[in-house]
Amino acid sequence: MSDRDIVSALLSRNRYVTEAYFYRKCYPLFKACFDKYYTDCENCIEFINEIYLYLMLPNPESHESYMQRFSFRCSLTGWLKIVAETYCHQLFRKKGEIIQESLDDTDRFTELADSIPIEHSSFANEDLKHVLAMMPNMRYRELIRLRYVESYSNEETAEKLGMSMNNYYNKHLLAKKQFVTALRKEGLL
Repeated sequence: MSDRDIVSALLSRNRYVTEAYFYRKCYPLFKACFDKYYTDCENCIEFINEIYLYLMLPNPESHESYMQRFSFRCSLTGWLKIVAETYCHQLFRKKGEIIQESLDDTDRFTELADSIPIEHSSFANEDLKHVLAMMPNMRYRELIRLRYVESYSNEETAEKLGMSMNNYYNKHLLAKKQFVTALRKEGLL
Protein backbone atom coordinates (compact mmCIF):
# COMPACT_ATOMS: atom_id res chain seq x y z
CA MET A 1 0.00 0.00 0.00
CA SER A 2 1.40 3.41 -0.93
CA ASP A 3 1.47 6.41 1.40
CA ARG A 4 -1.35 8.00 -0.62
CA ASP A 5 -3.51 4.90 -0.16
CA ILE A 6 -2.77 4.79 3.57
CA VAL A 7 -3.56 8.49 4.06
CA SER A 8 -6.76 8.13 2.06
CA ALA A 9 -7.82 5.12 4.15
CA LEU A 10 -6.95 6.91 7.40
CA LEU A 11 -8.94 9.97 6.38
CA SER A 12 -11.93 7.78 5.54
CA ARG A 13 -11.56 6.22 9.02
CA ASN A 14 -10.80 2.72 7.73
CA ARG A 15 -10.47 0.71 10.92
CA TYR A 16 -8.35 -2.07 9.44
CA VAL A 17 -5.76 0.29 7.93
CA THR A 18 -5.68 2.41 11.09
CA GLU A 19 -5.01 -0.63 13.26
CA ALA A 20 -2.49 -2.17 10.87
CA TYR A 21 -0.58 1.05 10.25
CA PHE A 22 -0.75 2.98 13.53
CA TYR A 23 -0.86 0.16 16.05
CA ARG A 24 1.34 -2.43 14.32
CA LYS A 25 3.65 -0.97 11.71
CA CYS A 26 4.32 2.35 13.47
CA TYR A 27 4.22 0.98 17.02
CA PRO A 28 8.07 0.92 17.35
CA LEU A 29 8.22 4.55 16.18
CA PHE A 30 5.61 5.68 18.69
CA LYS A 31 7.13 3.53 21.45
CA ALA A 32 10.51 5.23 20.91
CA CYS A 33 8.87 8.67 21.22
CA PHE A 34 6.87 7.54 24.26
CA ASP A 35 10.04 6.31 25.99
CA LYS A 36 12.12 9.33 25.01
CA TYR A 37 9.76 12.21 25.80
CA TYR A 38 7.46 13.30 28.57
CA THR A 39 3.78 12.46 28.13
CA ASP A 40 0.83 12.19 30.48
CA CYS A 41 -0.01 8.79 29.00
CA GLU A 42 0.03 5.62 31.06
CA ASN A 43 1.21 3.41 28.18
CA CYS A 44 2.20 3.51 24.53
CA ILE A 45 -1.28 2.60 23.24
CA GLU A 46 -2.74 5.62 25.01
CA PHE A 47 0.04 7.74 23.46
CA ILE A 48 -0.81 6.39 19.99
CA ASN A 49 -4.47 7.23 20.61
CA GLU A 50 -3.49 10.82 21.49
CA ILE A 51 -1.34 11.17 18.37
CA TYR A 52 -4.16 9.73 16.26
CA LEU A 53 -6.62 12.30 17.63
CA TYR A 54 -4.06 15.07 17.21
CA LEU A 55 -3.67 14.12 13.54
CA MET A 56 -7.31 13.48 12.71
CA LEU A 57 -9.24 16.23 14.52
CA PRO A 58 -9.71 19.41 12.49
CA ASN A 59 -7.80 22.52 13.48
CA PRO A 60 -10.30 25.19 14.66
CA GLU A 61 -8.60 27.88 12.56
CA SER A 62 -8.18 26.09 9.23
CA HIS A 63 -10.86 23.40 9.63
CA GLU A 64 -8.36 20.87 8.27
CA SER A 65 -6.71 18.07 10.19
CA TYR A 66 -2.95 17.61 10.19
CA MET A 67 -3.44 14.40 8.23
CA GLN A 68 -5.28 16.31 5.49
CA ARG A 69 -2.34 18.70 5.25
CA PHE A 70 0.22 15.92 4.69
CA SER A 71 1.83 16.88 1.37
CA PHE A 72 3.73 13.65 0.48
CA ARG A 73 7.10 15.45 0.33
CA CYS A 74 8.56 12.77 2.60
CA SER A 75 7.52 9.31 3.69
CA LEU A 76 4.43 9.04 5.87
CA THR A 77 6.41 7.21 8.56
CA GLY A 78 9.08 9.92 8.65
CA TRP A 79 6.42 12.60 8.85
CA LEU A 80 4.65 10.77 11.70
CA LYS A 81 7.91 10.66 13.65
CA ILE A 82 8.33 14.42 13.25
CA VAL A 83 4.69 15.05 14.22
CA ALA A 84 4.94 12.79 17.31
CA GLU A 85 8.17 14.45 18.49
CA THR A 86 6.76 17.94 17.87
CA TYR A 87 3.64 16.99 19.82
CA CYS A 88 5.80 15.83 22.75
CA HIS A 89 7.86 19.03 22.64
CA GLN A 90 4.69 21.14 22.71
CA LEU A 91 3.33 19.09 25.60
CA PHE A 92 6.57 19.48 27.54
CA ARG A 93 6.66 23.23 26.86
CA LYS A 94 3.05 23.65 28.05
CA LYS A 95 3.74 21.60 31.19
CA GLY A 96 6.87 23.67 31.88
CA GLU A 97 4.94 26.93 31.51
CA ILE A 98 2.25 25.73 33.91
CA ILE A 99 4.84 24.57 36.44
CA GLN A 100 6.83 27.81 36.11
CA GLU A 101 3.74 29.91 36.81
CA SER A 102 3.03 27.97 39.99
CA LEU A 103 6.58 28.17 41.36
CA ASP A 104 7.90 31.19 43.18
CA ASP A 105 11.50 32.36 43.65
CA THR A 106 11.86 30.71 47.05
CA ASP A 107 10.99 27.25 45.83
CA ARG A 108 13.23 24.32 46.71
CA PHE A 109 13.99 23.68 43.02
CA THR A 110 16.08 26.82 42.62
CA GLU A 111 19.14 25.13 44.12
CA LEU A 112 21.75 23.32 42.08
CA ALA A 113 20.71 19.85 40.94
CA ASP A 114 23.54 18.13 42.83
CA SER A 115 22.50 19.64 46.13
CA ILE A 116 18.73 19.43 45.89
CA PRO A 117 17.32 18.30 49.21
CA ILE A 118 14.66 15.67 48.67
CA GLU A 119 11.70 16.50 50.87
CA HIS A 120 9.02 13.83 51.05
CA SER A 121 6.56 16.19 52.71
CA SER A 122 6.64 18.49 49.69
CA PHE A 123 5.28 15.84 47.34
CA ALA A 124 1.94 14.15 47.30
CA ASN A 125 2.38 10.42 47.90
CA GLU A 126 1.13 9.54 44.44
CA ASP A 127 3.53 11.97 42.78
CA LEU A 128 6.42 10.56 44.77
CA LYS A 129 5.49 6.99 43.86
CA HIS A 130 5.23 7.97 40.20
CA VAL A 131 8.62 9.73 40.19
CA LEU A 132 10.27 6.81 41.98
CA ALA A 133 8.74 4.38 39.47
CA MET A 134 10.31 6.42 36.66
CA MET A 135 13.81 5.80 38.04
CA PRO A 136 15.34 3.00 35.94
CA ASN A 137 17.75 1.70 38.60
CA MET A 138 15.89 -0.31 41.24
CA ARG A 139 18.70 0.03 43.84
CA TYR A 140 18.71 3.81 43.51
CA ARG A 141 14.93 3.81 43.81
CA GLU A 142 15.17 1.72 46.98
CA LEU A 143 17.91 3.96 48.39
CA ILE A 144 15.78 7.10 47.88
CA ARG A 145 12.73 5.37 49.34
CA LEU A 146 14.55 4.17 52.47
CA ARG A 147 16.45 7.40 53.06
CA TYR A 148 13.77 9.99 52.35
CA VAL A 149 10.37 8.29 52.51
CA GLU A 150 11.03 6.02 55.49
CA SER A 151 13.50 8.52 57.01
CA TYR A 152 16.29 6.09 57.85
CA SER A 153 19.69 7.59 58.64
CA ASN A 154 22.54 7.23 56.14
CA GLU A 155 24.08 4.44 58.23
CA GLU A 156 20.78 2.54 58.56
CA THR A 157 20.08 2.87 54.84
CA ALA A 158 23.57 1.61 53.96
CA GLU A 159 23.12 -1.33 56.33
CA LYS A 160 19.69 -2.23 54.90
CA LEU A 161 21.13 -2.13 51.37
CA GLY A 162 24.23 -4.09 52.39
CA MET A 163 26.69 -1.36 51.37
CA SER A 164 29.81 0.09 52.91
CA MET A 165 29.52 3.78 53.81
CA ASN A 166 31.98 4.78 51.06
CA ASN A 167 29.93 2.89 48.48
CA TYR A 168 26.72 4.25 49.98
CA TYR A 169 27.77 7.89 49.59
CA ASN A 170 28.72 7.33 45.95
CA LYS A 171 25.45 5.52 45.22
CA HIS A 172 23.49 8.14 47.18
CA LEU A 173 24.86 10.90 44.94
CA LEU A 174 24.03 8.90 41.80
CA ALA A 175 20.55 8.07 43.12
CA LYS A 176 19.83 11.76 43.79
CA LYS A 177 20.97 12.65 40.27
CA GLN A 178 18.68 9.97 38.83
CA PHE A 179 15.82 11.24 41.00
CA VAL A 180 16.41 14.79 39.72
CA THR A 181 16.40 13.46 36.14
CA ALA A 182 13.05 11.77 36.82
CA LEU A 183 11.72 15.04 38.27
CA ARG A 184 12.82 16.90 35.15
CA LYS A 185 11.23 14.33 32.87
CA GLU A 186 8.02 14.66 34.84
CA GLY A 187 8.22 18.44 34.50
CA LEU A 188 8.49 19.03 38.25
CA LEU A 189 11.95 20.58 38.04
